[in-house]
Amino acid sequence: MNFDYGTYLVTQADRSVGRSTLDVVEAVIAGGIDVIQLREKNVTARERYELGRKVRERTTEAGIPLIVNDRVDLALAIDADGVHLGDDDLPLPVVRELLGEEAAIGRSVSTVADAREAEAAGADYLGVGAVFATRSKEVTDDQAEIGVERVNEIAAAVSIPCVAIGGISTANAAEVVAAGADGVAVISAITAAESPEAATRELADAVAAGREQR
Repeated sequence: MNFDYGTYLVTQADRSVGRSTLDVVEAVIAGGIDVIQLREKNVTARERYELGRKVRERTTEAGIPLIVNDRVDLALAIDADGVHLGDDDLPLPVVRELLGEEAAIGRSVSTVADAREAEAAGADYLGVGAVFATRSKEVTDDQAEIGVERVNEIAAAVSIPCVAIGGISTANAAEVVAAGADGVAVISAITAAESPEAATRELADAVAAGREQR
């Protein structure tokens, strides 16, 4: 499935300064977000399911793709548009068989070799990072702060969209997109902003500026 991955929100309630994830989702939809990923690592499967149903209602009404982090069963249960996989999740070909050809399947990568392997396995897009230092996700040393040059190398090595993630903000998004990323994924740059709606618009402006530079 082909999306514009320009601005990509990853939800996480404990990084939303007291706001509910649903409030953040509604704000970013108003701000023009391109893709939403339901993450919510620190809640039960039932809680994530109940939240996911509500988020799915909002994204369907707005015509915005909804991706689920890791959980293929949850993606099926809430009729999400796809799933994003990490190193410890089900193999991509297995997920493709479960979700079908129309689902968008993303894969987290940090190296050119991993990117090529994910593309060959059938990934629709790549989450590339962590580009800069981040506290939102635990990463190994070889996945930490891979830098803009690596983003450029990975983007040049594959033909599927690359979404940069990890320490992305409005201050550096344009640079990352200019280097070859198709878009940027963020958590706290939006969820912890004074106005998530305004932050979404500012991030979109930065992505547009990066695309112009490229």
